[in-house]
Amino acid sequence: MSSTDDSRTTRPRHHLDHAATSPLRPAAREAMIAALGAGNPNSQYAEGRAARKILEEARESIAADLGAEPVEVVFTSGGTEADNLGLRGLYLASAAKSGAPGTVVTTPVEHDAIRKAAAHLAEHHGARVVEAPVDAAGRVCVGALREPCADPAVADAPHHAWTCQWANNETGAIQPVDEFIAAASDHDAPVHVDAVQAVGHVPVHFGKSGAATLAASAHKFGGPRGIGVLLVRRSTSLTALNAGGGQERGLRSGTPDVAAAAGMAAALRTATTAMEEERRAVVTLRDRLLSGIRDLDGIVVHTTEPALPGHVHVSVTGAEGDSLIMLLDAAGISAATGSACAAGVNRASHVLEAMGVDVAVSRGALRLTLGWDSTAADVDAVLSVMGDTVARARAAGMA
Repeated sequence: MSSTDDSRTTRPRHHLDHAATSPLRPAAREAMIAALGAGNPNSQYAEGRAARKILEEARESIAADLGAEPVEVVFTSGGTEADNLGLRGLYLASAAKSGAPGTVVTTPVEHDAIRKAAAHLAEHHGARVVEAPVDAAGRVCVGALREPCADPAVADAPHHAWTCQWANNETGAIQPVDEFIAAASDHDAPVHVDAVQAVGHVPVHFGKSGAATLAASAHKFGGPRGIGVLLVRRSTSLTALNAGGGQERGLRSGTPDVAAAAGMAAALRTATTAMEEERRAVVTLRDRLLSGIRDLDGIVVHTTEPALPGHVHVSVTGAEGDSLIMLLDAAGISAATGSACAAGVNRASHVLEAMGVDVAVSRGALRLTLGWDSTAADVDAVLSVMGDTVARARAAGMA
């Protein structure tokens, strides 16, 4: 056999990083392939009209599955763009109406898409950013917001936007979104909800939520990467962040990706239809995985109920998270530390910091997340190597 021959048997891979990206569902693949030849949906001739039909059917399908009206579905390039358009768009529209800078209320456990959007508003638009406290499980203490919001500098300024995630990308913690939105209403503040981790895994009904805007990303529930949606309530004023042809209600100019929209709609329909069945299967796998990991010495568990069904977020004391994921990778297992990652470089978790977790403990963070195609073999693979992985990571020491 030639040394360059790739036909030799390779170790099977086990994907336990669904929180980062979930494999493409067959229904999404089929829908995308069928729509790949679609024309420009902005064109008036036959090919354009056919493409527009596919796009609008996808919009209608997504709206139905998320409790929204079709006109409220704005296609974006993914969750990050949707979060930026939602939060910054709300703030800028409100600031323009009031003629003055105001307050953004957020939490210290948000994804970087929200954290950096809020920081941008503070740096470039004079926003005062107030962070709601969280408890030891990383959930927002809505009642504790009364004190910071009573500060005259905050109370006397208009509240241009509040924002809270539906579920945390690291721990899987489900937030009290209803309470947060109710508190925002006391200040007449519109709320943006980052539901990127939640959509496709727990029931989401935009119409009943009370949110002004809500973000979702297709590849988190088995759709294609590079597409998401921002749900924008009919009555909500939003400032667009880019200029162009005025597509998507004038909020997101640019030629839409028809095939990706079709794939997202198909994936969401499958995820929504199979949600309860998939939840039961994933919870069974998660519980067995967590039980096996708990049996090891020096394990600190960060995921607590209520949480997304597939999350197992722990720390291995005396080990670096980077060592753990590299050793698991060598064993054919895809995992993550769960901390923010930029250009492949892991950083200390701001989520665990906000939860009061000791830095030495948070450095050993490991996130294993299951999803729609996870199997008992995936759990078996992790448990078969976890003891040795922990021992070797601890032997390597702390950097």
